[in-house]
Amino acid sequence: MISESLSKLAAIRDELNHLFLERAELIDGALCALLSASHVLVIGPPGTAKSMLADELCRRVEGATYFQWLLTKFSTPEEIFGAVSLKSLEQDDYRRVTDHKLPEAHVAFLDEIFKANSSILNALLTLINERIFHNGRERAAVPLITLFGASNELPDEEELTALFDRFMLRFMVDYLSEDFRFLKMLEGIAPSSRTVLSFAELEELRAYAANVKLAGGILRSIAELRRNLAAQQIIASDRRWHNSLAILRAHAIVRGRDNVTEDDLTFFEHLLWKDPEELPKVREAIRHLVKGFEDEARELLIQGQELREYAERGWESEELRKRAVIEAHTKLANILLKFDSLVRQASDSGRDTVGIEAMRSKVKDIQQTMLRQSL
Repeated sequence: MISESLSKLAAIRDELNHLFLERAELIDGALCALLSASHVLVIGPPGTAKSMLADELCRRVEGATYFQWLLTKFSTPEEIFGAVSLKSLEQDDYRRVTDHKLPEAHVAFLDEIFKANSSILNALLTLINERIFHNGRERAAVPLITLFGASNELPDEEELTALFDRFMLRFMVDYLSEDFRFLKMLEGIAPSSRTVLSFAELEELRAYAANVKLAGGILRSIAELRRNLAAQQIIASDRRWHNSLAILRAHAIVRGRDNVTEDDLTFFEHLLWKDPEELPKVREAIRHLVKGFEDEARELLIQGQELREYAERGWESEELRKRAVIEAHTKLANILLKFDSLVRQASDSGRDTVGIEAMRSKVKDIQQTMLRQSL
């Protein structure tokens, strides 16, 4: 049943967060990749648990096979795809023995992936994008669900652009920043338990994620985000925007929701940048999109609180006090009208208005207090 599979997914998420400190976003991304059959790129220095997370994730799927390799500029196709079969050569068929190699893996981790040379690159691109491996005369489907690529730096060679683009999810990681987490890591963290999904349960979750609904206005919000980023020369392909919906749906169920809401749009931070210098701009565009109405409402609330302080200051006479109260009351009425307009705009855009309405209620309370004081 889906409820049991969802419970297992939540347990796996909790267990991974216990094991890998300060990696909450990456863990969510890894789970989203598993549910949407996407690939993950992790940029960061050595020793930041990149391969450990991929290995641990694979262990959470019963019967899943794992492949891991460190690429260098001298790596050969045999290391990744398997040695050439001498028996097949005798039959004029250039086939590889793929046992325990990438074409047989469900989850894979390729370290220093941008060191891949041209002899590896073409086959790798086809394999991770189309899940196809050309082995001699055979065009074989591969079981790969998710590939994790890791690197200390971004590629600067033109021929690697296509490989970089294959990674829907992109994360920057660093060493632990908080002392208390660093000390916890030094003490050692042993997994108390290891929740495991069967392949049937994983397929059930993937089918469930594919049918997750998008809350009203989400597509309009995505179109608005695209326009805002394009105005800053941050351009993502139509394919990337389209494929991002599968990840947002997966993110919704990873976070325990049955539909995509504005909270899931924050995950675009890991989908849209090409250069780390773009990250602050992407984050700000998302923040403005998701929190823009609330930020405006918060500013109106501050104005209301300032008017209350103005009316309640120590005035020289009762007459001056009453004038100040009446003035504040009138301005508060205008602020409430702005709140009403803001609620309508947010609602029309498919945004959640609960927070805005809560702030409006606070201003309304201030106005009612001013009204009583003016009598």
